[in-house]
Amino acid sequence: MELRHLRYFVTLPEELHFGRAAECLHIVQPPLRRQIQQWEAQLGLELFLCTKTKVELTTAGEVFLNQVQQILKQLEHAVQLGRQTSRGLRGQIIFGFVTSAAYV
Repeated sequence: MELRHLRYFVTLPEELHFGRAAECLHIVQPPLRRQIQQWEAQLGLELFLCTKTKVELTTAGEVFLNQVQQILKQLEHAVQLGRQTSRGLRGQIIFGFVTSAAYV
């Protein structure tokens, strides 16, 4: 499972249309459809109910979507923390002071 697969999965319920979702992801529709089908097979669950006119999440798909969205939020938070730390905006500096050193 790759990060882009998570993004594919999150985009499809937002658009509820393979063509529009593919456009948002800057890919073409057939690979997106194939990827979702492969993912469903790999996971062993049906994420979407698809007809020629509509796409909708299954109940399992809704639960899975909620978890994937949380994962993506955690990932973004981790990236922000990493960037802040690399710029010196996060972290700890510990100072020590020995009171007897002041009398020397």
